[in-house]
Amino acid sequence: MAISASMVQELRAKTNAGMMDCKKALEATSGDFEKAVDWLRQKGLSSAAKKAGRVAAEGAVESYIHGEGRIGVLLEVNSETDFVARNEGFRAFTRDIALHIAAAAPVAVSTEELDQNLIAREREVLMAKAREQGKKEDMIAKIVDGQIKKWMSEVCLLEQPFVKNPDLKIADYLKETIAKIGENIVIRRFVRFELGEGIEKKKDDFAAEVAAQVKS
Repeated sequence: MAISASMVQELRAKTNAGMMDCKKALEATSGDFEKAVDWLRQKGLSSAAKKAGRVAAEGAVESYIHGEGRIGVLLEVNSETDFVARNEGFRAFTRDIALHIAAAAPVAVSTEELDQNLIAREREVLMAKAREQGKKEDMIAKIVDGQIKKWMSEVCLLEQPFVKNPDLKIADYLKETIAKIGENIVIRRFVRFELGEGIEKKKDDFAAEVAAQVKS
């Protein structure tokens, strides 16, 4: 059954769940509205969107050091109360996100926070590359727009697949944690340090190492 935008909007209005979660629920239940509501409740997602609108000013700064000091991450994650900031589920989430940052090397939390100069530079490089490849001038802008969108999803933390579970995006992991804990949680900012050259190769090696640890 085709899932229409109006069906998704109606489910969102009733449950306060995110648009993508509502679409997934309807797809999983073949468009059955009431079953979709139950699906969202079972997943703990029906109230996550409403919680995400609340102010989060408490929280914690998490640190992660890998490889005898080769990679270091400082991460700030905010919660609504100090009580939740001491919750083990919250702490486990912050540790996971710090580890993920060390492995995946994002450059911003979200697409909205990406440096506009960085985007412009990437666009310039991609346009020059498209011209060198002989792409038609009237198609280059559309081609590069798609490449920029893909690049943004690769370098922004919330859009990246979680290194411990590649089927789950960080944004979805955040949403699940909000639903489980019962408070809004915000990944506020981070900084990542890495010694030496060959960053891309090291990043790939570390991601593989994390994957091996998870499977063991």
